[in-house]
Amino acid sequence: MDVIHRIEFSAKNLTSNAGLFLLLEHARRNGIFDLIDHDLVFENASTNKIKMNHIKTMLCGNFVGIDKLERLKLLQSDPLIDEFNISIKEPETVSRFLGNFNYKTTQMLREINFKVFRKLLRKKKLKSITIDIDSSVVNVEGHQEGAVKGYNPKKLGNNCYNLQFAFCNEIKAYLTGYIRSGDTYTSNGTAEMIK
Repeated sequence: MDVIHRIEFSAKNLTSNAGLFLLLEHARRNGIFDLIDHDLVFENASTNKIKMNHIKTMLCGNFVGIDKLERLKLLQSDPLIDEFNISIKEPETVSRFLGNFNYKTTQMLREINFKVFRKLLRKKKLKSITIDIDSSVVNVEGHQEGAVKGYNPKKLGNNCYNLQFAFCNEIKAYLTGYIRSGDTYTSNGTAEMIK
């Protein structure tokens, strides 16, 4: 007769978001946080002081599938978040931080992404790559700037954005992307993106 051992999960540091450890460690080990800290510069000095905390917050939230800032609160008591010294702020605070992004700072993030991509390419020593360009529709509620009625299979007749993005198949890495008006045709802008 087999004996069934009872397992108790009573530790204070259990988390359902354990995958965040791999994400945060990978980003730290590969210098991604250092690149962001150095190359993403806001005009406001106080915004520069808080940027890493908010960027790590957004990265964690995105990774675990949070689709609304209000749901970031689900991470507030997570011991893994505390272990990485990330302070999850109220959704309004994160929203104000995101409001500091403009064309210039968005381009800085794009350049950081290219630096990370080039680093990944050098590691793999590939002779050629395949760039996969795709588009996707994001439904919006309300009247956000640039969102218009277009092809929206999820909610017919709703305003939406049409996203265009590019990935490198060989290393499964994001290259670049654009948010476009909801009525933009799928292949519009592809040639410019390739350039």
